[in-house]
Amino acid sequence: MSIDPGTAEGSARADGAAGGAAHSLEDLHRRIGDWFAAAARDLPWREPSCSPWGILVSEVMLQQTPVVRVLPVWREWLERWPSPAHLAAEPSGAAVRHWGRLGYPRRALRLHAAASAIVSDHGGVVPATYDELLSLPGVGTYTAAAVAAFAFGKRETVVDTNIRRVHARLVGGSALPAPALTAAEMKRAVTLLPDDDAGSVRWNAGVMELGAVVCTARAPLCDVCPVVDACAWIATGRPAPEYVPKGQAWAGTDRQVRGAIVAVLRDAVGPVPRPLLMQGPVDVVIDTVASRTGAAGRPDALTRLHGLHAPGEQLERALAGLLTDGLAEETPAGICLPG
Repeated sequence: MSIDPGTAEGSARADGAAGGAAHSLEDLHRRIGDWFAAAARDLPWREPSCSPWGILVSEVMLQQTPVVRVLPVWREWLERWPSPAHLAAEPSGAAVRHWGRLGYPRRALRLHAAASAIVSDHGGVVPATYDELLSLPGVGTYTAAAVAAFAFGKRETVVDTNIRRVHARLVGGSALPAPALTAAEMKRAVTLLPDDDAGSVRWNAGVMELGAVVCTARAPLCDVCPVVDACAWIATGRPAPEYVPKGQAWAGTDRQVRGAIVAVLRDAVGPVPRPLLMQGPVDVVIDTVASRTGAAGRPDALTRLHGLHAPGEQLERALAGLLTDGLAEETPAGICLPG
């Protein structure tokens, strides 16, 4: 990073990458903050009126899921469950049912468990400190820091994939951060954080947004970056990544089959007999579900499940995983979402 090495800020440089004119941290804080104020996307969880609960829900939903898919589901959740108490009063299966197609439905169970803990341990009010947030079921270090910062204005070190990438390029001169978060990255993030609460929140949000819309992984828009002249990666000639990120496989995986089974259970209005999830021509399955369980719902989900042509052992394995994880229950009448 092109920070003056003679200053305290200069000692924050991760690996000595150099080039371009010197820039103080205060200058970078100001420039990214000004850019964020002018260019930030208009998202409902950034509105001053958004409750801490709404911000907690957004942070969980946004994990590994793009904003465009989260927006409609987030709005539905906040309309249906405007407070933790509203969600806690429902069975956990309701959270899974209304998770839609966000993927990783265990997050819905975690939110339900967190809501229940907020009601039982915090009087129904989302706690404001990092340590209290971290104590909630299913809330990890990133989510605790993000909610403390964005909901309560606390000075916390927020480090997600986008922030890591901006720090790696701007400060470290690398095309991408390490494959997994390292202690050195966390130390660098702490050093880069402004000292005051308001400035730190603005920095966290601004760097995260910069990574999401400008300093992207595959096609960074360096021409419109507000700190391009201070970027160590640019100064060193934009070296290629040291590794090639591997996308997560989907087609043919147990995760795909699990998602297809959950979709059937979500669309059903009653338990679905196990054999109907495992075998049978699609038309027979649809007719039988309708006549025997009243769970016709939308037959598309059953069509999609059987259209995968998954082997019987994979179907059994996927269903067993759902039952173990608490995403499904087996009753005498069949399989359903948790009650």
